[in-house]
Amino acid sequence: MVLEAFQFKQFSVAHDRCAMKVGTDAVLLGTWAPVNPTTKSILDIGAGSGILALMLAQRSNANLIDGLEIDVEAYEQCVTNFEESPWADRLFCYHASLKEYTNEMDIKYDFIISNPPFYNETYTTNDKSRNTARFEAAMPFNELLKSVRKLLSKNGKFCVVVPFESEDKLVEMGKENTLFCDKILRVRGKKNSVIKRSLMAFSFEKNPVKVKEIYLEVKRHVYSKDFINLTKEFYLKF
Repeated sequence: MVLEAFQFKQFSVAHDRCAMKVGTDAVLLGTWAPVNPTTKSILDIGAGSGILALMLAQRSNANLIDGLEIDVEAYEQCVTNFEESPWADRLFCYHASLKEYTNEMDIKYDFIISNPPFYNETYTTNDKSRNTARFEAAMPFNELLKSVRKLLSKNGKFCVVVPFESEDKLVEMGKENTLFCDKILRVRGKKNSVIKRSLMAFSFEKNPVKVKEIYLEVKRHVYSKDFINLTKEFYLKF
């Protein structure tokens, strides 16, 4: 059997045991997320294959990078991906639900990141693992934000990717949890197409929101300069 894996410039991610494969949402979030030299600890909520944690290991000097994954197949694959990466000594994955982890852990993280399930129940399937990975009912936004509020350090940052139509809802839900959005990147497929995704950064401080847009392709398989510049440290094709 050939192992299904996605090859980046500095590491590879096996994802054949994960309900959700490596995709553009995760790559965009992992490259855009505003980590900085003072970031010492990172948590990836709903780690899946571990791609976000691996990307942030490449981009940061954080000596503690934890993943959290509830699905056993994805968890085991995440552990393997961590162990086979150049940053194995800094990466660890926990097999637990977000609620369990939040209730049991006292640690505060400088940076939390998540590519959460966000399809609604109208589109659920008969595949339990896929539902857990894809659908918001498995990890509702309000539960995610409540956990982030408890797990994030005072000066920490939380980054997430959501459908554009959920952007306003998440801003309001963030405020209810004293988390304030200060940075947004809106993503279009092509220059004049509809906005599909919003990459959002939150903190406990109220600051003016900086909003930018990016489109991925000029035309089929011809990528925009902004997309290339954002992802060139990872994608082999750039």
